[in-house]
Parts: sequence; structure tokens; C-alpha cells
Amino acid sequence: MPPILHLQDIHFSLGGSPLLDGAELAVGAGDRICLVGRNGSGKSTLLRIAAGLLTAQDGKLFLQPGTTVRYLPQEPDFSGFSSTLAYVEAGLGPADDAHRAAALLQDLGLSGTENPATISGGEARRAALARCLAPAPDLLLLDEPTNHLDLPAIEWLEAALGSFRGAIVLISHDRRLLERVGRTVVWLDRGRTRQMDRGFAHFEAWRDEVLTLEEAEQHKLARQIVREEHWMRYGVTARRKRNVRRVGELAALREAKRGFVRAVGTVKLEVFEAEGGGKLVSVARGIGKSFGLRVVVRDFSTRIIRGDRVGIVGPNGAGKTTLLRMLTGSLAPDTGEVRLGTNLQIVSLDQTRASLDAERTLAETLTGGGGDMVEVRDEKRHVIGYMKDFLFRPEQARTQVGVLSGGERGRLMLAVALAKPSNLMILDEPTNDLDLETLDLLQDMLAEYQGTVLLVSHDRDFLDRVVSSTVAAEGDGRWVEYAGGYSDMLLQRGEVAPAAAKPGKARAVLPQIFAQRPVVRKLSFKDQHALKTLPAEIDRLQARIGAHQAALAEPGLFGRDIARFRAVSAALEADTAVLAAAEEKWLALEMMREEIEG
Repeated sequence: MPPILHLQDIHFSLGGSPLLDGAELAVGAGDRICLVGRNGSGKSTLLRIAAGLLTAQDGKLFLQPGTTVRYLPQEPDFSGFSSTLAYVEAGLGPADDAHRAAALLQDLGLSGTENPATISGGEARRAALARCLAPAPDLLLLDEPTNHLDLPAIEWLEAALGSFRGAIVLISHDRRLLERVGRTVVWLDRGRTRQMDRGFAHFEAWRDEVLTLEEAEQHKLARQIVREEHWMRYGVTARRKRNVRRVGELAALREAKRGFVRAVGTVKLEVFEAEGGGKLVSVARGIGKSFGLRVVVRDFSTRIIRGDRVGIVGPNGAGKTTLLRMLTGSLAPDTGEVRLGTNLQIVSLDQTRASLDAERTLAETLTGGGGDMVEVRDEKRHVIGYMKDFLFRPEQARTQVGVLSGGERGRLMLAVALAKPSNLMILDEPTNDLDLETLDLLQDMLAEYQGTVLLVSHDRDFLDRVVSSTVAAEGDGRWVEYAGGYSDMLLQRGEVAPAAAKPGKARAVLPQIFAQRPVVRKLSFKDQHALKTLPAEIDRLQARIGAHQAALAEPGLFGRDIARFRAVSAALEADTAVLAAAEEKWLALEMMREEIEG
């Protein structure tokens, strides 16, 4: 079956440097494609070319006649629209159902009367999603759809994309969304694309294997060049034609070596921990905060000690930043008290990047406006060298902050924050705009950090990997602290992720999503049976998954028997999902058993 969209041998350059160098993208009906790559690799450019908003400098674009396409940009343009409903209706075609625009806005917690000039980033993103989904297009092109969305809205989006019948090409840094939506991964790296016909859960292992093989090939090439050069200098003269051929082969090897573009390096994240500071960081007793008649925090108490990693979650507008500011002493509570530890040295990373001056250059931001040296801990480093640690090129030193991409501004914020010694890090949506590789490094850095971390985030996977406890908004100003990450919080309540919940107004949604678990007196016969039989079922599934993986590892299977390859891949994906559900169910039942017996 021919693809509905096909990009072939796409080339695009910026300032003489190739961004896309022969990139390919083929989308069939109903495909679910995750488009991944480093910040600045050209993902958004390729998606804009696919949407017809940008013309490639070379290559072919084929779109099946009659195919309807909707594109979600990172920064939607609301100019010329008097309301969110008018904006969404403008995306409908002549044959589309006009009622879907208002219905989708209502599902997303908007009335349709909002003025686009005054709405928040989260409301703008929800209106843009409604505009894309309302026509029920054949192909959705989504560029970072979860940016500015809160957890209920992200879970609603997952459900909407899960029931969507058309094809999807998705760019996102949200691992959980990629894992639950994608079936195929297209990796854009150094201008070219590679495709893996398996879910995103397998991507990182596959990517690392590709890069390892690539380095091995380059090592072999370098050794071959050394051998040929040795022959050129010291080899016994043979027939002239043979010599000419070998000289030509050596020239070709050297050209291949010169033409090889290495993978982009990794950000060097190193945090400098301040000396001193006691075990106690912050103790809150019965604190409360109201703005007019609206209660944001009601009678909340907690104790934070050195080394804790505390995540704060809730819908947009629930008061996460307000609670964070009270716990760190920058905002006084109306009631109750907060006692801070001694010798706290705090570094902060805010979600809006508001502390960055758009008029300043990158070098001025890092040096504080004077000279060419950055003070990192108590040492001086040249700004160019420090910039390279965060993947900035030397020529970007005089670039104004205002023209940097979202990912570059995120890396700059990290560079500014990590240059200072600290024993308390406050991270407000630190994952916004960061690529997956930088997220991994940030996670590893936080794991080694000996100080305390207070984290506000909507990234469920990042929360699960980083935090030791989660403070969740319950609605009406109530906040409750749970052990573990976001998934642990749901398991403690006997819940699964509420993918079908609507993300309307915060106080209406939160009781559904974070509903209190009923008190359990004893396990039912069914639960007891499941607790006994699930371990054997988990072992059986793990054995089947191992057999599938061994079959897929057979050399040449894809080229020899593509039907079997696809069948085994589908079976692997299905068994992996069943295994995850079984493990989660066993863990929830085991926790219930321990609670009852303890």
C-alpha cells in the first residue's frame, strides 16, 4: 500500500551548514511514528516541510491526493482571532462537523470565549490541539504537543491519540507519551534518518548499538588507512596498474574518513555542592495561603531533610509554584510557619526562563556581563570552554539569548545554575524543551547530587526516575505527600493512570484523578489467587519475551522473512505490555497485603 506522505532525499541548509542531508520520511495510513533526535537536529524543520509550510532545497515531497493534514507547531499563531472558538473553527474544512470545535474545547476545559491575547500557555496549547483534532484529519503532525500541558491534559491527549484513526507523526521529549503512542521510531541524526519498526521503549538500546557499530567501523577504516599508507611508503613496487589502483583506493579511504560526521557530543553536567549546611532543610507546620476567596494551600505540613528529592504535581493553576516558594522561604504563609535549615545555598531553574535577558549575548549571560571568564565554583574558566560543555558552538558566544531555540535556552539555564555551588536545587519544569539525551544526563546528575532537590514537573517518567516523594494537589487547597514517584502515588491509591479523564478545571478534575483509595480490610479471594499466581505468569511472560528477542536477533531475518519479523515484533510488543500490567498488578496487591498485615 503506497504511503499517504513520502519525503525523499530531503536537503535543507541554514547558513551554509546542512541541517537535513538526504532525510527520508514515509507515512502510511494509520501509522504511529515518533520522530526523535537531538535539539537542533532538524526535527521541526522536517515536520514543517512535511506540512508544506517550508520548501526543501532539494528532494521530493509526495502527498496522496485528498489527504487532509493538520500540523501543531510549538508556537501557535492566534493573530486575527477574537476567541478560541473562532481559532478552532478556522481549522475546519467545508465538510467537517462544526459542532466538534465547541465539543473539543469543552473537553479540554475551555469555553471558546477566551481571548487569545490573554490566555495562558497551557490554554493556548489546548486550543491548538482542538484545532488539529476537530477536522479528524488523515494525518496529524505534532511538534511537542505536551509543552505547557498539565498532567490531566497530557493524559487526556494520550487517550485522544489512542482512539485517533488517522496517522500520527509525533515529536516529543515526553518518554511516556512516546512509549504509549508510537509504534515506529524515525531517528534524525546528522541530517539523515534511520527507522526502527518497534516501539519507543526499544529506541535507546538500538540507538546506542548503532553508534557503537559506527565507531567500530571508523576504527577499522582508520587502521586500513594506516596499512595502505605503510604500503605506499615501504611496499615492494609491483605492476604499475596495481599501484595506481591502490593509490586511488587510499584516496577514497581518506575521503571517507574526512567526510564522516561524528555524532553530537553530550552535555557535561556537573553540579558543585556547597559545603556546610545541616541535615534539616525545611519544616512546614500547618501552612496555608489564599488569594482573595481562593484557597491555594490549606493546612499543609511536611519535613524535608538533606538528600530528599520532592516532586510537586498538580494541574496548572493549582498553586505548585506558590507552595514551592513558601517551602523555600521566598513567600510567607498566611497561616502556620516554615522553619528553614542553616547555611542553605539555593540555585533555581524557572520554567519561563524569565531570569534570562533576551538582549544579552550568551557569553554575557554566563560571565555576568564582564570579561571572557566564567566563575565555576571558585575557579575561573574561559567562557568558550564552558559553553562547549553545554553543546554551544564558539561562534554562538555573541548570539543574543532572544534568538536561541527553546532547547538552547534550557541548556543555558542549566549552565548558569550549575556554575554556582549549592546544597538545595529548585527546579520548576526543568525538562521543558530538553532533548532525551540531556534529560538522561540531568537525571544522572541529580542521582549523584548530595543536596536536596525540590522539583515541579508534568513529566511523569522524569518524576518516577528522580523523586523520592510526591506532593500532590487534591483540590480545594489540599496537598498530600506520598512516598515515591508519580506512578508510585497512583499505586498507593490503587489506581492506574487516568488516561480517559478530561482536563477541565483543576478543582473539578483533581478529585477524579487523585481520589482517595478506600480503606482495605482484607484481600478478596480473587486478589489472593492473583497474588499467588502472578509470579509464575510473570516468569512465563519473561521467557516468551526472551524467545521473541532471540528470534529478532537472528542475522538477516528482516531481509529473509519480513512477514515473520513483523509477526514476532508484534508479539513482543503485546507480551511486553501484558508483562508491565501484570507486574504493576502484583506490586499493588503486595503493597495492599503488607498494609493489611502491618
